[in-house]
Parts: sequence; C-alpha cells; structure tokens
Amino acid sequence: MTDLSDLRVIAMRDLRDLLEQGSAEVLVAKGCVITPSAREFLQQHGVIIRHGPEACAPKAAAQSAPPQRKQPAAPRSSSAAARLLNSPEVQAIKEEICAVGKKLWSRMYVDGNGGNISHRIGPNEVICTPTLVSKYDLKPEDLCLVDLEGNQLAGSRARTSEIFLHLEIYKAVPEAKAVLHCHPPHATAYAITGRVPPSRVVPEYEVFVGKVAVTPYETPGTPAFAQTVLPYAKLHNTILLGNHGIVCWADTVTHAEWYAEVVDTYCWTLMLAAQLGAPISYISHEKAADLLALKKRLGLPDVRFDPAMKECQLNDLEMPNSIALLPNGCGCPPATSELDVETVVKAVSDAVMQALNAK
Repeated sequence: MTDLSDLRVIAMRDLRDLLEQGSAEVLVAKGCVITPSAREFLQQHGVIIRHGPEACAPKAAAQSAPPQRKQPAAPRSSSAAARLLNSPEVQAIKEEICAVGKKLWSRMYVDGNGGNISHRIGPNEVICTPTLVSKYDLKPEDLCLVDLEGNQLAGSRARTSEIFLHLEIYKAVPEAKAVLHCHPPHATAYAITGRVPPSRVVPEYEVFVGKVAVTPYETPGTPAFAQTVLPYAKLHNTILLGNHGIVCWADTVTHAEWYAEVVDTYCWTLMLAAQLGAPISYISHEKAADLLALKKRLGLPDVRFDPAMKECQLNDLEMPNSIALLPNGCGCPPATSELDVETVVKAVSDAVMQALNAK
C-alpha cells in the first residue's frame, strides 16, 4: 500500500511512481481531494483507494516513517480551484472560449474533437478545453483548470492532452494570455510540405501575422511536440506545426482566432493566385516598412524586429515567382545565384534549339 495521507490534494504527479512500486492500494486522508485525472488513473489500473484519518495533519515522527514528501509550491486547494473556475470573472472567459470553438468548427478549422484552446488567468492557472469534445459542442462547464505543469486542478472533464504545447508558450512568452491550436486546411497544407508562405503580398497578413515559422514533426501530446515551438514562440504569434496544423497566441482568445483566420485565408489566396498563371505583385520594401512600423506600434511580435536578423534574412523574395518558399534555419529561403539562373537559361535555350533542328 502506498501512503499518501499527508496530502490534501492528490494530482497525477503524485501517482507517477505508483505502478513502479506495484501498489494495489493507496491510503488517503478522509476529506482529501483527488483530481479527476488522478482518480481516472487509479480506476484504470485497478488501484483501491483507502481512507485514513479525518485530517491531513502531519503525522508524528517515527523511526520507521518514510522520508518527508516534497510538496509542490503553494498549490491551490481543490475547493479554491473550483471557486476560481466557476467565478463570475472566469465565466466570461469560458463563454468566449466556447464561442471561439464554434467559430473554428464553422470555418472547418477543426474536425472531430480536434484542436484546443486555453487562456491564462493567473500566475499558475490556465483554463483549457477538455479532451474528446468537439469544439462546436463546448459548454462553459466542460472547461478545465490546470497549472503550468499540466496538473488538472478543477473541472469535471479530463483536460486536453496537448495542453503542454500551450504551457510551453506561456512560459516562454509572458505577454501571451491565450493560445489556440487548430488545423485550418490551407495553412496545414503548407505545414505538411514543410514550407512557409512568402511575405509582402497582403497588408493584413503583414501586420497581424507576418513571417511564420514551421516546426519539425513530433508526436502530438508529447513533451517533444510541445518543445518544438520554443525557438519561435517569442518572435512569431503564429507557427505552422509540421504535419499537424497551426498554433497562435495573443492577448485574448478571440484575437488568437483572428490570426488563425488571417493565416489560412492568406495561404488560400496564394493558392488561388497560383492558378491564374500570372506573377504575384509584391508590396515594395518601402511600403512594407510602413506596415512593419504599424505592427510595432500595435505591439505585435515579428522576427524582423530582432536586431540579430541580417538584411538578407529580412527579405524572402529572392524567388519572386514562388508562392511557397522552403524555410532554412532562420525561416527564410536562400538566394538564387546568377550562376544558377544562367545555367537554367542555357539549358532551356539548348532544348529549344534542339527541337528546332529536329524539324
């Protein structure tokens, strides 16, 4: 039997070593709260819960007593977490998350139970969507409260397994208050080809999103997947997730959803333009500088504001007829050299002359 009777709240992190110890029973204090995810874990593995004394008071020291368990830093009690999750102030945020979920579903940015949404409401508290619920069907009472380590503090449903992606962004970007992950088809088409759309084509895209990054693929829900965004989160509010979709962060859930709309519409527009068979007309560098100045006044991030960026890295139009540019280490395409152009022109000319001589 594993003795956890010194804990007032039992979360998933408290059960990590349970299976390795081969415990079939766990002793908890009477009145101690077990989070939904922890209770589900115990039920799945057939672990019996035994209740001990009424209070979770420290036990008298004994020679055979196990070493003191290290407590997490000031966790909220379950009752306090539940009150926070159901407070009037948080209710408005939960309703906004549900409204955004319906927008994502209506625009076909999510299917099945795909996608997830979160909002940071405190130094260590984040509201998020549950797992296995369609974003169209979301209700305020479905939402969960977790801490920055992913432990569920309150909520009747289990939290999304991809919450760690959101939490990595919150930790890396203090100004991020909301994170949204979804699978808009046109932006995802770029993500599954490992490509990023070019800049300086549509003003709204330049101001609200601008240059995007694309991450390597990792299995969704894993720590490795969550960490793929770390090199980009600070300087990009929208990131293409390799073979998976996109993630956006903003000051509100609604604004994060706006960025998802902007990037997907932009990618869609580029695909339509490619079908016209005419070159794309790009915004000049001078006019693009005006858009970047506006973006900076709005307080929106952009990798082009990074003083470490070189001039060659700021311009991604060395291939002016391309609508999808392969990213390199900085997210920009390499330049096409004059030698490469001459080689292509010579090859085409030789092919034409051979065809004429054959006649």
